[in-house]
Amino acid sequence: MAYNNNNTYSGRPKRTPRVPAQQKPKLKVIPLGGLHEIGKNITAFEYEDEIMIIDCGVAFPEDDMPGIDLVIPDFSYLVENKDKILGVVLTHGHEDHIGSLPYFFREINVPVYGTRLTIGLVETKLREHGLLESVERVNVNAGDTITLGKNFKVEFIRSTHSIADSVALALTTPAGVVVHSGDFKVDYTPIQGEMIDLQRLAELGKKGVLLFMCESTNVELKGYTMSERNVGGIFKQIFEDSKDQRIMVATFSSNIDRIQQIINCAMEHKRKVCVVGRSMSNVVKTAIELGYLKMDEDTMIDVTEINRYEDNRLVIITTGSQGETMSALSRVASGDHKQIEIKPGDKVIISASPIPGNEKNVYRVINELFKKGADVIYDGLMDVHVSGHARQEEIKLLHALLKPKYVMPVHGEYKMLKQHQQLVMEMGMPKENVFVMANGDVLEINRQGGKILPQAVQSGQVFVDGLGVGDVGNIVLRDRKHLSQDGLMIVVVAMEKYSGNILSGPDIISRGFVYVRESEELMVEAREVVREALFDISDRNLSDWSYIKTMIKDTLRDFLWKKTKRSPMILPIITEINM
Repeated sequence: MAYNNNNTYSGRPKRTPRVPAQQKPKLKVIPLGGLHEIGKNITAFEYEDEIMIIDCGVAFPEDDMPGIDLVIPDFSYLVENKDKILGVVLTHGHEDHIGSLPYFFREINVPVYGTRLTIGLVETKLREHGLLESVERVNVNAGDTITLGKNFKVEFIRSTHSIADSVALALTTPAGVVVHSGDFKVDYTPIQGEMIDLQRLAELGKKGVLLFMCESTNVELKGYTMSERNVGGIFKQIFEDSKDQRIMVATFSSNIDRIQQIINCAMEHKRKVCVVGRSMSNVVKTAIELGYLKMDEDTMIDVTEINRYEDNRLVIITTGSQGETMSALSRVASGDHKQIEIKPGDKVIISASPIPGNEKNVYRVINELFKKGADVIYDGLMDVHVSGHARQEEIKLLHALLKPKYVMPVHGEYKMLKQHQQLVMEMGMPKENVFVMANGDVLEINRQGGKILPQAVQSGQVFVDGLGVGDVGNIVLRDRKHLSQDGLMIVVVAMEKYSGNILSGPDIISRGFVYVRESEELMVEAREVVREALFDISDRNLSDWSYIKTMIKDTLRDFLWKKTKRSPMILPIITEINM
């Protein structure tokens, strides 16, 4: 019975008012990287006053980013809301999923959760950045479930990829269940561990999945991705056919299954294994310590020991499968490596396919190796590489098992996301239930519906150059590109401070524009053009230095364009002298 304030019976039982369904809080899904691009994967999930994050990766610089070492996500939104963040959960240990963690942890200190190998690779990175002692790392196993705050439960689901200990994630939230595929392929015969846990995914599908976030890297390719074991058979044949040759293999440093197969072949043919390249050495060391790479004790040798062994007793595993300029393989190909020199007859295997945009660099390295007499095998000549990413039929299989209400394609360029949308629409998914988003977009979703909010959060690229993080922006990059394409002209003038009279100069220095000794006539004319402009300024008694610099730039630019049809960067330097 219900009573009023006078403690008298009111006649009707008092009921707690029900909150209409549309007023219940919604889950916000906020990708800050990994969409319309390959790399720097990171997604924030926000419910009421709590945020959890999946992955925190880097991207590698493109050709139009001179001098840049790494590209990391813009963490501004997360820094603004760092008191809400519960932790970072990782799907696997590839750089495009863990590489930005040291930069993230400089700003935000929360626990990081991942499987054993993933956390081992993270610890190596944190140790290099002096952050190991300050960051809490939590090891989990596939099949485990953790609770973050009051709104998130995260289940780690066994998956298969090109690195061991990969997982998919199932997030249970008050708004519904979200499944994140991570990077995956359906490999029924993985090198290590068991195959992807399709049974658990099917169970989640029966219970009901609100949103499926599925990777899109190979969505344009029909059929299935081959098993990693296929490569092992090819390597066995290559080793058998190369009994008198030194063998060098370039592959991704994180592809531990591939490295294990190379080591297996080496031990079978009684060859020693030398690992070259900083990232390769770090990953191999971590994998050996954690038991993910297995070999006889005397198999591994240091690079300084390779001259002690005959060519037919050696296998060198190196970085540089993408033609990176400073990688070990590139330096070997160009003859700049201190310990390794290509010999005629060396067998070089590039066990990777070029990432889009890297083709030119990869083919440059291959050409240099051929010129030095190496026998080069690369993807296209033989099947020395298989992808770690699912093709169309595997992607469709997961969609069929999970039967999600909504789909959000992730991990891919825009064309890949659109192709993914088309793929699930062919399976019967309504177009309005597939959210093709961009970095910074905010998807608000619950069982009653979902929509992309009109207001995006801050996102984008932050450039890492040496020790500088974010101090190189688009303006600096524009200047670097300008310098690299058109060169630089420096104009040096000494002028009397108050009168503006020219005391010396103008002297003109060319860097990357023309070679002065071969262009003396042009340089003399350029000097005369600037001198006349300065005399004109002096006659008009103008002493505004910014105006004078602008006049020098404009006058010289016009002259050089008429003479050469080129526009170098022009840097006037005026020295003021008191007389």
